[in-house]
Amino acid sequence: MQQNSRNTILFTALLICLAACFLLNISLGSVNIPIEDIASSLSGGQASKNSWEIIIWNYRLPKALTAILVGMGLSISGLLMQTLFRNPLAGPDVLGLSSGASLGVAFIILGSGLLPPFLSVFFLSSYGIVLASCLGSLMVLLAVLVVSQRLRNTMAILIVGLMFGSFTNAIIGVLSYFSTAEELQKFTFWSLGSLGNISWANILILSICCLIGLLLSALCIKPLNALLLGERYAKSLGINFKKTRLIIIIATSLLAGSITAFAGPIAFIGLAVPHISKMVFQTSSHYVLFWGTLLFGAIVLLICDTVSQMPGNDFTLPINAITSILGAPIVVWLLVRKRKFMI
Repeated sequence: MQQNSRNTILFTALLICLAACFLLNISLGSVNIPIEDIASSLSGGQASKNSWEIIIWNYRLPKALTAILVGMGLSISGLLMQTLFRNPLAGPDVLGLSSGASLGVAFIILGSGLLPPFLSVFFLSSYGIVLASCLGSLMVLLAVLVVSQRLRNTMAILIVGLMFGSFTNAIIGVLSYFSTAEELQKFTFWSLGSLGNISWANILILSICCLIGLLLSALCIKPLNALLLGERYAKSLGINFKKTRLIIIIATSLLAGSITAFAGPIAFIGLAVPHISKMVFQTSSHYVLFWGTLLFGAIVLLICDTVSQMPGNDFTLPINAITSILGAPIVVWLLVRKRKFMI
């Protein structure tokens, strides 16, 4: 009873914190907008200035919603991978999906000179890069699914995923070697990740992909609790391990693949947020961790995005750099303070 009461307080605090971070993220930037104007605009009214109304609806709100979706999706992906492989260092990129997406983009940006002019113009657009990223991620997903059906050992799938990642990174290295400075610069900017410049249509597609991925993840909560004690224990409880593993891989692929396609590869969130949730809630039950990780993922990425906007300045910092710079010391501090690593 005491644990349930504590969890209720924590969830309430996280929801309040999420709302506050959401409003601050929209408020702060090169132009600071008062919270009351944001509340008025979002509730159907009008902001004090027309320019603020345009900034809120065309720039700040889409970016804040993207941050929430990306934070939730990557965090849950990390939780799924860490439990499935029983490895605290596993993240959403262990299956090689992010590397596959990067390879698809690298072929388009670094190998654009090999494409016919009419194809080059299309694929170098924002929609073309998203399509290339999706195709690259999909190819790796299909390969992992084929391998997973032939392998019984889950750790072998982890190794295969890492090998796919190494293989794609090697090809990217070869393409980089023969690329021009301009092409390398464009690919580097994409690899730093970005939550901005995403249209409402793209947000809708990303929302659908994340919703399906999160629903599939929620279906695995009970099997995930059983997997904490190993595959044999899960099978002794009547859980179809092969089916559960397939659902987890598909859910992670949907979440990590779609997010990488629209926002680029974003580090740290999928690896560290599940551990933050475990240490704060002090439990290994996925009935609690699933929702805690969702909220923590959204909050952490909103905070990182707010910092990257450099309030009061006209430029922004790469979101990929901010997530690691802010996140890594926090996790180290939590680990030292708790003196234990919850798997």
